Amino acid sequence: MIVDLGSLGFGGLLPIAVLALLAASLRILREYERGVVFQLGRFWKVKGPGLVIVIPGVQQMVKVDLRTIVLDVPTQDVISRDNVSVRVNAVVYFRVVDPQKAIIQVENFMVATSQLAQTTLRAVLGKHELDEMLAERERLNLDIQQVLDAQTDAWGIKVANVEIKHVDLDESMVRAIAKQAEAERERRAKIIHADGELQASEKLMQAARMLGREPGAMQLRYMQTLSTIASDKASTIVFPMPIDLLTLIKSSGPEQPTK
Repeated sequence: MIVDLGSLGFGGLLPIAVLALLAASLRILREYERGVVFQLGRFWKVKGPGLVIVIPGVQQMVKVDLRTIVLDVPTQDVISRDNVSVRVNAVVYFRVVDPQKAIIQVENFMVATSQLAQTTLRAVLGKHELDEMLAERERLNLDIQQVLDAQTDAWGIKVANVEIKHVDLDESMVRAIAKQAEAERERRAKIIHADGELQASEKLMQAARMLGREPGAMQLRYMQTLSTIASDKASTIVFPMPIDLLTLIKSSGPEQPTK
């Protein structure tokens, strides 16, 4: 069906124009969306969610997503405090908490946050040694998150979390770390062995003092050692007989009758 608009006249065009204007004025924002409305170029208010009316030609609206955004930080070349070159990448979780600031204070908050995350990652990790990057990631994640959150607060952005994903080393550094770990294990083994020797020597000194206080105990220990040696019948052993042992045997024998 073709309608001749010229035949409708002004009275017939007016309802159609009103309906078209009304349709162009209606906006529907989801629960996680907000609309930053400008009126004649000046900020007016933040609207949403639900049905929003925007006057065409007078008002303009910019949508802002309030959900958490996952930002993958590209791999960065970092020089640690102990002059080791590593390649590090991370992921940043942030969200917009103030739509007005996110639109007015920065041209593109996504690009700005990404660039700031890259520079902050290099700056923070460059203050730490390689061992800290490998062993204390939770503390470094917290440091980066706090720095980012403080700098993006003026943009109405809240950085919830930062996670370092990978710390890549070249092959020469991997071999050096492996050698260092092996040397550390050998050092610990030697310390444990030395501690065992020290404890054994202390026990031997205590045993020597106890045997020194009791001559009979020393002779019994001597006889026990001879018994242990005699159990091996494959060898012949010649050993001296201590004078003290002979005296002990003589004194413990039957008494001779007196004349």
